[in-house]
Amino acid sequence: MNRRNPEYDFKWCPGCGDFGVRRALEQATEKYLIETEMPVEANVVVAGIGCSGNMVHLLEGPQPYGFHGVHGRTLPVAMGIKMSRPDLNVVIAAGDGDFLGIGFEHVGPQAARNLNVTAVVMDNGVYGLTKGQSSPTTDLGVITSSTPYGKAEVAINPLSIYLTMGVSYLASAMSTKIKDMTSLILNAMMHPGFSVVHVQSPCTEFNDTYELLKGNRKKGIEPVAWSVPDGHDPEDIEAAFRIATSDGIPMGLLYKDASRPTFDRQIAGLTEKAGAKSAAELMESYAI
Repeated sequence: MNRRNPEYDFKWCPGCGDFGVRRALEQATEKYLIETEMPVEANVVVAGIGCSGNMVHLLEGPQPYGFHGVHGRTLPVAMGIKMSRPDLNVVIAAGDGDFLGIGFEHVGPQAARNLNVTAVVMDNGVYGLTKGQSSPTTDLGVITSSTPYGKAEVAINPLSIYLTMGVSYLASAMSTKIKDMTSLILNAMMHPGFSVVHVQSPCTEFNDTYELLKGNRKKGIEPVAWSVPDGHDPEDIEAAFRIATSDGIPMGLLYKDASRPTFDRQIAGLTEKAGAKSAAELMESYAI
């Protein structure tokens, strides 16, 4: 990465949005350690397969524990870690193809459980690592290496889907707004429940959307990204849906519900209710 820490060489293309996400996640983790007085080793970054996977090597010096899972299975891995060690701060670093493609089937169950983890999803609208195939968030008609005549499916709206599935903390960010992104990720870590920070992180090689997101007055391009209004109540689910389904891409905190019990607390309550059985009782239960 630099002369002080040459071991971790981040293989991202020049201008990749993931550089900004890494910086925000790094700063949020450092602030989280200060606020919670938690050692860095008690933090875990779970990554799947894709450009986002470099996030397992996050900090210079002492590292959070990094776990590389298989493609699309960050949530099952994160669930295993969190349920075995509820004291750990578990953060998922994933891409739109990884999290919303092959891994999409896991989002609903973990949202229903309110698994107490934070997912930072880097959305660039393509499978960047494998040379630009279309992803679930690629727009209709876009030509990619896997859709040479144009994509035949409409792009999904991740924000409205997260809300529908029951994510209890939802924020939207842009990779160039590091300060705002840091705050949103930190608050997601502090939130008790399933948190998603969905980041627009353009791919400069296969889907460079910087100009579209930020706008260009000289070219007459209006920005697609816009800020969530200051008066928005993030505890109002209906208001969150209205923002999520509006034109363009909202940036900021859309929704949070800290009243729901987390999955680890639910399981702890059930375990206490069931009571512990002795080895003899367990063996007896298996007898025919």
